Amino acid sequence: MVKIEVNTTAKGTGLITTSAVRKGEVFHRITKYKRVNQPTYTSVQIDLDTHIEESILGKLNHSCNPNLIINTTALECVAARDIEPHEELSFFYPSTEWEMDKPFVCMCGSPQCVRIVAGARYLSLDILSLQFINRHIRHKALSCLEAKVFKKDVIVETIDTFRAETGALSLSVTKA
Repeated sequence: MVKIEVNTTAKGTGLITTSAVRKGEVFHRITKYKRVNQPTYTSVQIDLDTHIEESILGKLNHSCNPNLIINTTALECVAARDIEPHEELSFFYPSTEWEMDKPFVCMCGSPQCVRIVAGARYLSLDILSLQFINRHIRHKALSCLEAKVFKKDVIVETIDTFRAETGALSLSVTKA
């Protein structure tokens, strides 16, 4: 397995690798975890009804241009692309989360940034199709599409709630 270190910067705390990781390489096998009854800020959703807490997963940050894939079926983290030594490790949170416990404004700076990370429920299928998305999220998104549950009102309500809870003055939302 790959050696990692905790790294703290002005942006916060995350994990970095101390050696190169090649695309497709298994970075971490998820074997020692605890099931939790409710989603938390650091839990990861592994199926429609199950969230887990795990020491490595809980320290991985989000990016809209991630270098890791969390495969919840195989219970492993895989390099989505070549990763250089000392590069921060990240995954696309909506790839595992239908609805986030604590949404936040993304500051990754990627051209494909989703701006507000609230879970896959709040992203269009076009946006989701650009990323690796786990089976339980794909299934839920497609069932919502069939039931026509993706509504602009839900997204607007979420943004308004997010603004109220965080004190954010403005958010830029691109209509999908």
